[in-house]
Amino acid sequence: MPSLGDVPLPTIRAGSPRLTGVLGVPDGDGPWAGIVIVHEAFGVTDVMRRQVERCAAAGFVVLMPDLFADGGPRRCLRATFRDLVRGAGRAFDDVDSARRVLAGRDDCTGRVGVLGFCMGGAFALLLAQGTGYGASGVSYGRLPRRLDEHLVGACPMVGSYGARDLSLRGSAARLEAALVRHGVPHDVKEYPGAGHAFLDDEPPRTGNAVLDLVMQQVLHLDPALEAAADAWRRIDGFFRQHLGATG
Repeated sequence: MPSLGDVPLPTIRAGSPRLTGVLGVPDGDGPWAGIVIVHEAFGVTDVMRRQVERCAAAGFVVLMPDLFADGGPRRCLRATFRDLVRGAGRAFDDVDSARRVLAGRDDCTGRVGVLGFCMGGAFALLLAQGTGYGASGVSYGRLPRRLDEHLVGACPMVGSYGARDLSLRGSAARLEAALVRHGVPHDVKEYPGAGHAFLDDEPPRTGNAVLDLVMQQVLHLDPALEAAADAWRRIDGFFRQHLGATG
């Protein structure tokens, strides 16, 4: 079984002063390729911790920075989305801190990928360009307004979307077409029976019954086991292919 624990991370540039992360290390001696996970808009939840554990069990050393470390989701969410829109700022510095720590570990090969879910998927897409990653995993991440600009010279990308997610309708096809235009190695797939967050093992909840109902109607948040199993198979294989052997 992999080990899982919270660790302090160094502040770089304009990053969070109290930055922490969740570290997952496979069982064994390594070295392993690394994955930086960027969490959903709900923050470092139990579901996201299990995603770290799952990727570590698959043979990667994993680090997920807490982008809401300096105030929690309520205080940090808006600022984090502002950084996402402009493509720079505290959140990007926090993710880069995690990448540097991971790449510098003795049990990491130095080859690192980035994998994001929901909000984190949008970060993973932007981070595919010129930020030191060998592969990017975009799981139901919103596409940037100037998509083509962000894919020039991007690293290989694996993308997974659910067709029942009305908020991202057509995103998989648009992303694949853009990746083809720019000659970026990729594997993009849309799952007909899946909605948003289908890689989570339980649907996210806000605690507000009305908001949860609206989200369910628009995003169709129920787990899709068959789609998730296939998506994880693709993600694992893609990262192994482009980051090199692990263990």
